[in-house]
Parts: sequence; structure tokens; C-alpha cells
Amino acid sequence: MNTLIKNKITSDKILSKITSAFDNEIYVVGGTVRGFLMDKESFDRDIIVIDEDAREFALKLQKLFDAVFVPLDEVNKIYRIVLPDKVNYIDVTNPLEGSLHKDLMRRDLTINAIAVNIRTAEIVDLCGGVTDIHNRTINYINEHNFEDDPLRILRVYRFQSTLGFELTPETIHAVCKFVKLIHKPAVERIVHELILLFGGKYADKALVNMDKTWLLEEIFPVVKELKQVPPNTHHHLDLFHHSVETVRQIQLIYENSSEEVKQHLERVDFGGSTRLAHLKLAGFLHDIGKFSTWIIEEDTGRHRFIKHDDVGAKMSVPLLKNMNFSNKQIEYIFSMIKNHIYPSQVMSAPEVDFSTQNGEKVMMRYIRKMEECVIDNIVLAKADRLSARGEAVSDEMVDKNISALNKLCEYYLSVKDTLEPLPILLDGTEVMKLLNIKPSKKLGEIMNALHEAQLSGDVTTKEQAIEFINNLP
Repeated sequence: MNTLIKNKITSDKILSKITSAFDNEIYVVGGTVRGFLMDKESFDRDIIVIDEDAREFALKLQKLFDAVFVPLDEVNKIYRIVLPDKVNYIDVTNPLEGSLHKDLMRRDLTINAIAVNIRTAEIVDLCGGVTDIHNRTINYINEHNFEDDPLRILRVYRFQSTLGFELTPETIHAVCKFVKLIHKPAVERIVHELILLFGGKYADKALVNMDKTWLLEEIFPVVKELKQVPPNTHHHLDLFHHSVETVRQIQLIYENSSEEVKQHLERVDFGGSTRLAHLKLAGFLHDIGKFSTWIIEEDTGRHRFIKHDDVGAKMSVPLLKNMNFSNKQIEYIFSMIKNHIYPSQVMSAPEVDFSTQNGEKVMMRYIRKMEECVIDNIVLAKADRLSARGEAVSDEMVDKNISALNKLCEYYLSVKDTLEPLPILLDGTEVMKLLNIKPSKKLGEIMNALHEAQLSGDVTTKEQAIEFINNLP
């Protein structure tokens, strides 16, 4: 074991540079050690410096690596060094109460409580974390650590989502005991852990297990409504499990996508995490409008959810605002929920004929409306389709829908590099002069109509825009 760890430290250019430059007693802990033991690449290195003030040592590392110094927590002396590549970083702290043993015993999970001396490769494992990693098990250290920081309850499932490990019965019992404390941490910390959870490969597994301990309903009370909508002829799962299955399907679609699609979903455009993580959160919430729009037709017995996409999108805004999601995160999730049926509607429209120019116009209009979210929206639509396989849904229907959505995505990828922003052919002032009208609701309707005509490609020049405005009823 020590040979393995020694080789990992020696081959780590950043840790090797630290050991060459300083004589301090330094331990690497947490995810870095877990990465060593699981042979996974890690870009963050958590280190505990024993014999020097963490701030002073962090400033020395800043100079050594020509990096950026970020104080994360002055009270608990936690400092981050962001290296010039902006990918690798080092978190530096001192041990709790000056004791490495006390520090490790106060952590959340055994797999995060392993320390390694970066000079000698000595492993300090007081809680059996190495064994739990080998057994792919998530185990808590002390239930009082959940009381000290209840966010650790959520971290249990965040690590299950990212690692796929199983929870021990004792850990599940401890979560159930303290689940009501999850509201104590700042919502920003909860959101950070949630996004990491949804970014994990096994997010669907974590969500199901969170539900078993009532944690999911504590964070998302709307889950109670999802559970009340049963399976029907179009859905083989109840609404809650359909929502979780949608998350699973998004992950599978991502894994089996082209590199171009993967790179798009791996982009970090808002919220400090990937589009994929936010898309899976949107996938989990995409049908929250169904309970309040649910009707059962008397003559057919069919379950209907008219305008559930609009209702759900509107419901998501206060839900996410209360959790202090950023405006960009909310806008993205709102758009995904509102438009999750849209791409399938586009491709099932009778006027869409791939052999005609009109078919391309319909697809281009969709692309113009969704802008940078085309790929995301198509992936969600595919995941939604694959998650609904009731008795009225044949394999042929599913295959036809997925094939059409794939064609829409292929068309987008073929034209996206040639797309330019739509020009402003006429502004509001010009329209008012042309029609001799004043600012009003009517003006807004006219401008929207002109924009829709541009989206469809029916209007491409200023002359056409003037003609369009003059011919409006």
C-alpha cells in the first residue's frame, strides 16, 4: 500500500514540488487520498500543515506556484491556492485543535478521513476508510459529526452519487435520526452540494436513497406531489420514479453521445458546475407542474396534464429562488422545463419534411429560439421519452421519436458554426413611425410577431420587415 501511495505522490508534480521546496510536516487528506487509492485523477489537493500557520504557508505556496491566494474561511483557517492553469488548486488548513487525530475523527465519512504524509507516504487511517474504499462502502464516523454540521447528511448522498458506493445500515440510520437538521446550513451550501450530487454519474441512485430517509422531501417538498401521480397508459412509472428515471436517462445519453455533445454538456457556464449537472436537476423537476394540472377524462380514463410544462416552469422559479440559485441557473432550468416537450413537437409537426426547404425552416426556427440550449433541450426530450414506456407506447413510437430528435440534433450540429445573431431590422421607434402608433401593448405584439417571422426565416431584410409590418392585420 505504501509503495502505491509513494509512487502516486512522487508522480504528482505539484506535491513533489512542495516536498522539494519545504521541510514542513504536511499531510494530504480527503479526496486526494481517495483518488490515489482508486487510481483516479484529482485536480484538488487538500493538505494539512502541522507545524506552521496555514495562512503563512498558503502564501508561500502562492509564491512557489505563482498562483492566486483565496481565503475561504479565516475563522477556521482554510485557504485556497488556485494554480495558473485554473484547473488545479490546493486547499490549505491546520489540524483541528492542533491534532491530526482529532481533525480526522471530526470529519464526515471514513473515506474522507484518511491522511498521508507527503514526505514519508505514511498512511493515517483511524476509521477504516481504506477498507471502506476497497469495499465501495460509505460509512459515517460519529453521528455527532452530523449534529455539528448537518450538511454532512447531504454529503452522504453526494458521495454516493459521484462514487456509486453503497451506504452502511448504520449510516442510513444516522441520516434518518438527524434528517430534520438539514435546514440549518446556509442554503448556498446546500445548493453547492446538490449541484455536485446531480453532476454525479449515479445521481439517480442517490435520489432514490435520499427518498428512503425522507431527506429528499425535506429539500424538495414538491416530491410529495410527484408521488401522488400514479402510472398510466403512457407512463409505466409513477411520476416520482419517472422523474428519477429521466435523470438516469440523461446520464446514459451523455455517456453515449458524440464528443461534440459531451463537450457542450461538460461546459461550466453558470453556477460553477457543468451544464450536465444542471440539466439533470432540470430533468428531475421537469414534470413538477403535472400534479396541479392532472385530470382524468371521464369517457376514456386517460390521464391528461394540459400545459404542465408552462405551469412547472413557473413553479420552479420561487422554488429555486428560495434556495438562492443564481438568475442564470434559474433561467436555464426554467427554459428546460418550459420547453421539454418542444423539440418532439417540432419534429412531429406535419410540415417537417427533411427533403424540403420548409422542413429546414421549422427546425431553424426551433434552433433560433433555443439558442445555446439546443443540445441540452434535445437530450432532455430524449430522456423524457425513454422514461415513459406505458402500455400505450410502442417500441416503434419510441424509436421514431428518438430518431427524429437525433436528426434535429444532427441538423443543429451541422449549421451551428454558421449561425449569426438575428439582426435588428426595425426597432420600436421605427415601427411607431411607420404605423403612427404610440408605445402600447399593441406595439409589443407587433415586435413579437416580427421577431417570430425572423425566427422562421420569413423575414430577412429591412424591406421585408417593413412589408411584414404594413401587412399585419
